[in-house]
Amino acid sequence: MRRWLLYIWPLLMFTACRNDVMVVPMEDINTGGKTVKSEIVGMYLLNEGNMGSNKSTLDYLDLSASDSTVHYLRNIYSERNPSAVMSLGDVGNDCQIYGSRLWLVINCSNKVEVARAEDAVRIGKVDIPNCRYVAFKDGYAYVSSYVGSVYGVKSQETGVNRSPLGSIYKVDTLTLQKTDSCTVGYQPEEVAIIGDQLFVANSGGYQGMTGQGYESTVSVVDLKTMQETDRIEVAPNLHRLRADRYGQLWVTARGNYMDESSTIYWLVKDAKGRMTVGGHLNQSVSDLCIVGDSLYFYGSQWSEVTMKNTVTYGIINVRTHEIVSTSLSDAPEISKIRMPYGIIVNPIHRDFYLMDAKNYVSSGELLHFLPDGTFDWKVKTGDIPAHAVFRYRIKNEK
Repeated sequence: MRRWLLYIWPLLMFTACRNDVMVVPMEDINTGGKTVKSEIVGMYLLNEGNMGSNKSTLDYLDLSASDSTVHYLRNIYSERNPSAVMSLGDVGNDCQIYGSRLWLVINCSNKVEVARAEDAVRIGKVDIPNCRYVAFKDGYAYVSSYVGSVYGVKSQETGVNRSPLGSIYKVDTLTLQKTDSCTVGYQPEEVAIIGDQLFVANSGGYQGMTGQGYESTVSVVDLKTMQETDRIEVAPNLHRLRADRYGQLWVTARGNYMDESSTIYWLVKDAKGRMTVGGHLNQSVSDLCIVGDSLYFYGSQWSEVTMKNTVTYGIINVRTHEIVSTSLSDAPEISKIRMPYGIIVNPIHRDFYLMDAKNYVSSGELLHFLPDGTFDWKVKTGDIPAHAVFRYRIKNEK
């Protein structure tokens, strides 16, 4: 053993002193699923990676492979961008495509990575502190930000963590330069745009964890002036915020994980044109995807009292505001999902995908179901698969 160490030690020292970055190779996995000719040619999936581990990764689902089968390309970002330090970084929080560019919001690394949508080759980045979600309009990206560091800064006088109000940052999508910002509520989450107004769900997540009380408002921002013009009182600890084709907003409230349960609200315009709460459903909704009149969802409700997690699935009709289905599939595979963490529905064919985070610290799974809920295939992903976006065929693709 000692002789072996004498030989190997210089080699280890030489390797440790090199500046080369080890690139984890991409995996090409044939799912066995059949491709369907469509304007949708693929789907990017952003894996969050456990906080503090710098393990956020990007995968790609090839829905137009030449062999007519669906391929899953695992961990493409590192291979296509080998010079990127620490690859994507710490906690992938949102994944969107705008024009020909792919936008990846990396929360704890305080940046938004921008790449070519066709191949995920890096173009540049935008430095935004504690960034969360992104929406687009007229050549600008609008990014929600907690602004302060994770969990805030502890006050020397009270010993309580304090955090600043959140912000919306306006970014030129071509130059990747920040051009303006607007202060909103504490710990803002998802963003939606209707006309010239931006809406953002304020969670107050850090405040709630330190006993200061959760936020319960949706901020309204005038995009022409980048000023907050209103705050709509909804419910504690808001998170998801999506617009439907009727101009309504659907916003989820996570509650306080004890005596206030998770619910979903819809917001509508009143006689004066102001967005206001139209009603709510006593249904836990952790993530959702709206296609036409159908709001597909899963709910994962944790209780600190029972120390148990209850998972539900279903469909809400956004026009009638009724739960029209309490199931997405009768297949046994859906009941085997350990921790649902994301959902996306094909807007053309209505087949859908569910993401399973498993135990949060190892590989998750992506499961594909046909429009009628029939299970099709599943594949191993990166750690904590959570955010996905479809890639559409561009004009010069055949």
